[in-house]
Amino acid sequence: MTANEDQEMELEALRSIYEGDDCFKELSAVSFQYRIGDHDDPKAFILEISWPETYPETPPKISLDAFFNNRISSEQKKLIMAKLEEQVEANLGTAMMYTIFEWAKDNHSCLMADHQPVSNALTLTTTNEDSVPANLITSIKKKDKKEHLTKAQKRKLAGKTDNKGELPRGWNWVDVIKHLSKTGGKDDD
Repeated sequence: MTANEDQEMELEALRSIYEGDDCFKELSAVSFQYRIGDHDDPKAFILEISWPETYPETPPKISLDAFFNNRISSEQKKLIMAKLEEQVEANLGTAMMYTIFEWAKDNHSCLMADHQPVSNALTLTTTNEDSVPANLITSIKKKDKKEHLTKAQKRKLAGKTDNKGELPRGWNWVDVIKHLSKTGGKDDD
């Protein structure tokens, strides 16, 4: 059997096994993603695997570079990759996608045992204005200013909205009814 025939058979098997599984995503005929863990679990990660032309005789390309994985530290990613590469070496020459996905699911807690979520938020920790550039301070102060309305604009706005500043339900129904009465329901004679 050629590599392409092996790939076609494995692709067909993956489609039937993971049909309806929202963790599995087929990006192309040779590229797949599988989410290990629940979507809102901070220890969840997405495993992306691509097949080279000569797969399964050569190892697939495994990646943890999906945006979903940004909260995982690079050290943790290296650990996961090392463990997955061990599995790839053990299964080289055979169809291994199902095996890798299931192994990762079964060993998820071990792979993420030392995981500490990475915070990518940029925070400004200085409180001394002397250490912050003057142009940054002025741009921050300018953004804090609110648009001022005249008394007439405020009265007009208050007449249209409720105490939360939202338009009441059905505020435009009169316009809709007027429009429908003009277009009317025409009888099909």
